Amino acid sequence: MFDTATQWLQDLNLEPSAKVAIALAAIVVIAILTHLILHYVFLRLVEKLAYRSKWVWKRALFEQNLFNRIAFVFQAMLVRWQAQLWLAQESLFLSGIELTAKLWILFYLLLSLFSLLDTLLYLAHQYRVARHWPLRGVFQSIKLIASGFACILFVSIITDKSPVILLSSLGAMTAVLLLVFKDSLLGLAAGIQLSANKMLSVGDWLEMPKYGADGDVIDIGLTTVKVQNWDRTITTIPTYALISDSFKNWRGMQESGGRRIMRSIRIDVASVAFLSEEDIVRLRKTKLLTDYIERKLAEIDKANAEERADLSCPANGRRLTNLGTFRAYLNAYLKAHPGIHQAMILMVRQLEPDAHGLPIQVYAFSNDTRWVNYESIQADIFDHVLAVVPEFGLRVHQMPSGQDLQALLKATGN
Repeated sequence: MFDTATQWLQDLNLEPSAKVAIALAAIVVIAILTHLILHYVFLRLVEKLAYRSKWVWKRALFEQNLFNRIAFVFQAMLVRWQAQLWLAQESLFLSGIELTAKLWILFYLLLSLFSLLDTLLYLAHQYRVARHWPLRGVFQSIKLIASGFACILFVSIITDKSPVILLSSLGAMTAVLLLVFKDSLLGLAAGIQLSANKMLSVGDWLEMPKYGADGDVIDIGLTTVKVQNWDRTITTIPTYALISDSFKNWRGMQESGGRRIMRSIRIDVASVAFLSEEDIVRLRKTKLLTDYIERKLAEIDKANAEERADLSCPANGRRLTNLGTFRAYLNAYLKAHPGIHQAMILMVRQLEPDAHGLPIQVYAFSNDTRWVNYESIQADIFDHVLAVVPEFGLRVHQMPSGQDLQALLKATGN
């Protein structure tokens, strides 16, 4: 059909300018018709079928405009082919149309590559394994490199020179390019290290006080990492800073299934004493202490009998203390608690006493790493600990309050 139209145009007894005008009009009309058919008929039909499909990748291709951009590439190729078919080789219009078409094709090929990468990134985020890879930074690097080559090809097409010549002339500009793209190159290197060493991935809990970051990583880009803090603000960190500076990644805690509880209460040292017989009888009724007291009393009686200790003096022999029994109770309580991870370290220990009392530290791991649940488990444990302290004849040490001072003044009659 096109050959017949071309022959017909050549056979017309018209001025060369009229023939060129007719050819240009035909190119414009066919280009418009092609655009309408492709974008408003064919692509819309295929798009409806894609959105009805259960496959996510079909919808993703349209959401990222991949087919639209490929259609523009096809249109530019069609325009160029028509110009070569209907216009004379020496025509200036042919040269202009060919130049425009080449630039058009190159531009939309670059955009098509961007759409393809965006589609792959979208599909990767649908899978849990690939979701933690820093693919955004990798794809941004590919886009940057592709854009650089596209710029060289643009200049090559416009100047009608080989791109090899342009590439060879870039050697003198290397230092300038390195300076301009310093952050991008550092980010690319950092992204590769983060990925290869599995140091950070999307969804990790990152803590970096230097940049005020404490929250979940929501994006790892070529030059920046975005962290959504617990107060819902977003902190942006340079990607290379994660290599040059230190940060804390809580992923290990989340994957282990246990979150550490390390909190102390301070006991008034003046309340520490030996248990009396009445205290032993009373505490022996406590379910968590029965076995401990029976075992310790047998052990103490045996040791005292072997040493023939004079028990009339409190300093002689071995005795049960309220503080030691309290520690044993806390240890048994934690072992029986449903919120404590029993496969991890569990202990109740004394720390060095100071002016604020004797610290008794609970060191254990909750079996729920979620923040709200973890705080609830920890609070429940210490609610009970603080309430049970007086049962052992102990007092919790705290700084005097205004009410304490008022009671003291009343007691002294002032």
